[in-house]
Amino acid sequence: MKNEQIIIGAGSVSQISKVLDSYNVKKFMLVCGNSFDKQSFKRYFEQISIPFVRFSDFSPNPLYEYVCKGVDAFKKNNCDCLVAVGGGSAIDVAKCIKLFCKMDDSKNYLTQPYADTGIILITVPTTAGTGSESTRHAVIYLEGEKQSISHDSLVPEVAILDSLTLKKLPLYHKKSAMLDALCQAIESWWSVSSNKESKDYSKQATGIIMQNWEAYIEKGDAYASEQIMLAANLAGRAINITATTAAHAMSYKLSSIYGISHGHAVAVCLPNVWEHMTLNLKDCVDPRGEAYLQSIFEDIRKVMGCLSVEEGISLFREILSKLKIKAPVRRDKRDIDILANSVHLERLNNNPVKLNKKALCSLYSDIIE
Repeated sequence: MKNEQIIIGAGSVSQISKVLDSYNVKKFMLVCGNSFDKQSFKRYFEQISIPFVRFSDFSPNPLYEYVCKGVDAFKKNNCDCLVAVGGGSAIDVAKCIKLFCKMDDSKNYLTQPYADTGIILITVPTTAGTGSESTRHAVIYLEGEKQSISHDSLVPEVAILDSLTLKKLPLYHKKSAMLDALCQAIESWWSVSSNKESKDYSKQATGIIMQNWEAYIEKGDAYASEQIMLAANLAGRAINITATTAAHAMSYKLSSIYGISHGHAVAVCLPNVWEHMTLNLKDCVDPRGEAYLQSIFEDIRKVMGCLSVEEGISLFREILSKLKIKAPVRRDKRDIDILANSVHLERLNNNPVKLNKKALCSLYSDIIE
């Protein structure tokens, strides 16, 4: 795995020109959403002497077709670097452009072998949530279906973590992104693929979020903002090792059917998944065993400041209530079956307790009553 350069601190976006110069960039593509124009740090990009082209032709939950447009523009303009500014969608689009730009454009990029293209990728996240600025993962959608893309070369060369970029983030997105980070930290912690390094990242991320979430959400406190941005990055580093588990696997269709954000969807799933696992330890599939998994649940609740696992689950639900993050109301009785059938089995293999379709239907029925 490559070593990524992390630049962290309020105002650190001002270093973007210096970073580009250090890589001898001749022309770069700026991948960003339309909200970029409202950002105060836009001036640092206007001061850059290196020529660049901008690509903003994509939406949240980006579509494969839009990524293809980005690939075409990258090649047409002879760019040699990508700079992604935005949330997970902008970063995922840039990652895919990097991966696809040297493939055969007469064929579906997703069916071709992945290889390191050597293109420099610099990320400036403007949400504190996905941690995508430090992972080898990307998500795009083809014909309505989620496509998970992973390759070691997708870990960016540089991530600039500037808490001032969070100032324009709408409150709902601020909440949902932070919850995504918390869920990633917790899921990575109990993942069957966890190791000492990933668990250290998870522990740090969970602790930081628990200590700072109220000051970050309610007051926009500068220190808390910097801490939450760090926590999101740590959670991203954790899932870069382990990938996510059942709560994430269950969230994607829930998000698309009910029009709620990704972090929102994951967060309403996680406490139910956690509770189900505590009641079904006999179905543990982690080779380290039931006692080990129980000890992980205990470690999580301790970092959350709770006296029992049950209290930890209750506190998570209490946080959702305080944030006014509610599960959607079921609109059609067929939704449960649609949701259960949508769950990606690979992510379930990462879950420490086995879940079958019956269990998934039961979980969804409790979540969207």
